[in-house]
Amino acid sequence: MSESPVVGRPRDVRRDAAIHEAALVLLTEVGYDQLSIEAIAARAGVAKTTIYRRYRDKAALVAAEVEQRQGSAPPEPGAGGLRENLLTVVRWLAREIAEQEIGMLGALFAGMRSDPRLADEMRRILRRDQAAMADRLPGKELAPGAAALFAEVAPGVIVHRIVFAGERCDDQFVQHLVDDILLPLLRKH
Repeated sequence: MSESPVVGRPRDVRRDAAIHEAALVLLTEVGYDQLSIEAIAARAGVAKTTIYRRYRDKAALVAAEVEQRQGSAPPEPGAGGLRENLLTVVRWLAREIAEQEIGMLGALFAGMRSDPRLADEMRRILRRDQAAMADRLPGKELAPGAAALFAEVAPGVIVHRIVFAGERCDDQFVQHLVDDILLPLLRKH
C-alpha cells in the first residue's frame, strides 16, 4: 500500500528568513528569557502557528538559528603534522566564534542556565561540532582522549578571549594557544 503524497502549500522561504532574522534580533535585544514566540511572530510578520508548524518551542527555534548561522565545516586535515593541523583548525574556530554576535552568545549562555530544553539543544550541537573538529586532527600524534579534550579546551579559551577579555584572536594568540597550551596537552609523551 503506497502512502498518499502530502498535500498543501510549500513552505515560503521568505517566512523562514523573516522568522530567523526576528529571532536573532530579539534574542540579542531582550535575551533568551524574555524572548517569546509571540514577539518573534510579530517582528517577522507571521502568525504564531506559522512558527509552531516549524519548531516545537522557543528552544528548538533558537537552536535552529544557531545551526543556520554556522558558516562552514572545519577544514580537512592537511599533509602537515599535528602543529600545522592544529593551527588550521584553531584559526577556523576563532573565525567562526568571532563572527557570532556577542549579544547572542551571552543570551545563549544565560538561556542555557534557565531552560533545560535549550541546554539540551545547544549540547547536541556542541557534541556534533566537537566530533567534527576531532575528526580533523591526525590521530597518530595524539594522546588517548586528546581529540575530545581539544574540543573542550580550544573553544573555551577562544570564547574567553573574544567575549570576556574583549580581544581578537590574532595569529600571535593562535600560535600561543597551539604551541603553549594545546600541543603540550594533546601530544603523546
